[in-house]
Amino acid sequence: ATIAGWLALHGWEAAAVVLGLAYLLLAMRESTWCWHAAFLSTLIYLFLFWHAELPMESGLQLYYLGMAVYGWWHWRGGAAGAEEPLPVRTWPWRAHVLAIAAVLAASLGTGVLLTHIGLGRLPYLDAFTTWGAVLTTWMVTQKLLENWLYWLVVDSASLYLYLDRGLHLTALLFVVYLVIVVFGYFQWRRHYREQHAASHAPSTG
Repeated sequence: ATIAGWLALHGWEAAAVVLGLAYLLLAMRESTWCWHAAFLSTLIYLFLFWHAELPMESGLQLYYLGMAVYGWWHWRGGAAGAEEPLPVRTWPWRAHVLAIAAVLAASLGTGVLLTHIGLGRLPYLDAFTTWGAVLTTWMVTQKLLENWLYWLVVDSASLYLYLDRGLHLTALLFVVYLVIVVFGYFQWRRHYREQHAASHAPSTG
């Protein structure tokens, strides 16, 4: 029964890994199908992380489910029903300073709380990856170019967290994520520059 349970657990983890990889590759190509893959992967991880005693990571999956629906809706034009796809945008540096400060403050406060009630392992790191992912996932839904740079930091921290909890397939996924994130950044940056050049091109009419 123990072996069967182990195989079942890792089978679900493998499915979540494949769907998670599909999400990032489709997001890099700015395909709305990325949100379908994200939803299914998230649903599986919600239970896997709770089983692995990562309460913040498990709770984060509920947020991801909502963001998968919102991201799909927003990328398709949102309430305005725009025919043009959502453009890639950037943030001014002040917005980044505020965002990073908010994530660090929330991580510290949550880490203190988790430590006080004795819930979970590596509470501060668990809190940081959770709050960092909350912010960065929202940035993806808004098609903010810098989301890829934020993911580099969050995914690197998550990699250590998953290795510590024995989620080796997920850890391997995050190694691949780190590579894809680099390509994703350059692809979105190229698209952003093309958009910028097109919007500033002289009118021929």
